[in-house]
Amino acid sequence: MESYIQQLFAERIGGANYGKNTAIYKFEKIKRAKAAAKAAHPDRELIDMGVGEPDEPAPAPVVEILSREAGKSENRFYTDNGIPEFKDAAARYMASACGVDVDPKSEVIHSIGSKAALSILPACLINPGDVTIMTTPGYPVFGTHARYYGGEVVNLPLTEENSFLPDIDSLSKETLRRSKVLVINYPNNPTGAGATRAFFEKVVSFAKTNNLIVIHDAAYAGLIYEGSPLSILSIPGAKDVAIELHSLSKSFNMTGWRLGFVTGNPLLVRAYADVKDNSDSGQFAAIQKAGAYCLDHPELTRQISVKYSRRMDLLIPVLKKHGFNAKKPVGSFFLYVKSPKGAVLSSGERREFKSGEDFSQFMITEMMVSTVPWDDAGSFVRWSVTFNANGPTDEERVIREIDARLAQAKFEF
Repeated sequence: MESYIQQLFAERIGGANYGKNTAIYKFEKIKRAKAAAKAAHPDRELIDMGVGEPDEPAPAPVVEILSREAGKSENRFYTDNGIPEFKDAAARYMASACGVDVDPKSEVIHSIGSKAALSILPACLINPGDVTIMTTPGYPVFGTHARYYGGEVVNLPLTEENSFLPDIDSLSKETLRRSKVLVINYPNNPTGAGATRAFFEKVVSFAKTNNLIVIHDAAYAGLIYEGSPLSILSIPGAKDVAIELHSLSKSFNMTGWRLGFVTGNPLLVRAYADVKDNSDSGQFAAIQKAGAYCLDHPELTRQISVKYSRRMDLLIPVLKKHGFNAKKPVGSFFLYVKSPKGAVLSSGERREFKSGEDFSQFMITEMMVSTVPWDDAGSFVRWSVTFNANGPTDEERVIREIDARLAQAKFEF
């Protein structure tokens, strides 16, 4: 007999049908396929090119600071909306790394990671019927929570033809009339594409014309291969309409530490702080103090970027050799390429791929190489250069092995 609890779930998570959906999320499919492949080939290495987080721990000095600060009595209290040391460091980082001046007192608030910020911000902005404009493929958290509040989401596809930038001019007048927020993310997950200054200028102008708020998720801002991080806040007038989310997860190998900051328009920062104050009690002060050290040492991120760039330079020629249209991204650790339509195995057998997911499953099952499929705007797969390897020599070994495995088939595009 079904429990009465089944009838009490909120409609936003499925209502009375909560838990009855039998659809399998793509990451669960990948997990299951990897487990089956390992069981079928226990003596063969599974090369995981799908991991979306750093392959190494935070730098040693950062871990040492956490260890030292964790034992201090004064760090045991709630930090609420953050400690001054971290806010000041964030402001210094924005100035030194991004060339942007922000007031640490009114234009910076820490976050317990960008995911937490993206889940809190809709509470500040979205009423039933409000439209959020988001790019696809992309990180869905803001849109998920916008829907929780009765909002709607309009997706703008990121296409190769448009350099994986959204065509904001394609939005209808009716959509824009009901829209409040435009959410963008550069360097982009999963495409690795970078925004140009001209694009950011257009976004700021577009937002002002259409009374939009811009939320720029800059989680990968520091992980670029050339030049300096490009902040939307460096565009004149951007602070009138925009806030930017920065994260220490990827840039400083601190994924599980959960630390970042929100900066930009002071009224939006204040609204975020007010809702955040009723959502959490702040990140542990010791973690914030370790994070402050990171923000004062952006060279740590540059060192991490050098490793990812080196790995990209190894992987891309191999993928090109086998027919993939692989191009080095501006930043992040992701390489986003079109999925082949089919493959002819060395046995003569032909396999057809109707989607990126089909190809991804084939790669795991047949070649013991894991990638992540994206079928939101065409059939693509995302390779991540955060694979396990112990130094440059081992990196070369892993890429040689991928080359050898891909050579077992002729891919059709």
